[in-house]
Amino acid sequence: MHLLRHLSAAAIILTVTAAPALADGMVVPFVGFNFGGDSGVGCTSLTNCEKKHTNFGVSFLSMGTVFGLEEDISYAKNFFGETPGQDNSVFSAMTNLVIGPGVGPVRPYAVGGIGLIRPHVSSLASSVTSFSNNSFGYDFGGGLTILFGGHVGIRGDLRRFHSMQDVNLLIFSGEKLDFWRASAGLALAF
Repeated sequence: MHLLRHLSAAAIILTVTAAPALADGMVVPFVGFNFGGDSGVGCTSLTNCEKKHTNFGVSFLSMGTVFGLEEDISYAKNFFGETPGQDNSVFSAMTNLVIGPGVGPVRPYAVGGIGLIRPHVSSLASSVTSFSNNSFGYDFGGGLTILFGGHVGIRGDLRRFHSMQDVNLLIFSGEKLDFWRASAGLALAF
């Protein structure tokens, strides 16, 4: 009986003094638009864009009270514009440091990191000619996450992507790839 009281007291003390979880997880499927830089024709800014080229992807986030890590994966079809007989796209996979409050329903943040930017161009002429170029790149930006009820919310984001190496493709050659992405997504916190 004496041992049972000590074990019960120890369990109560551990329960009361246990540290709260220091990291929250979040998955954010998103849709957005590429603009500026090398994205499409006539897209110098998000509001002054003849044809916005849609991208989609998902971000995986592990956030502490101030700092977090994020993996951002996105794909943009017709990144360089729509051309008959050609298919083009840009894929990116970036690992980012996130800085901002990781608690509360309204969470502004700044983000920046490095990763892979992979543009691809295929010509569908008489024989298929395909060009891809893997390049290290970086991104930086910021945004706002608003959670409703703690586990579901929305996230808005603006980021700039830039390759560190020259890209050599059929329709784009000898320059570093550079563009902006504006996106909105469904934030699923756990």
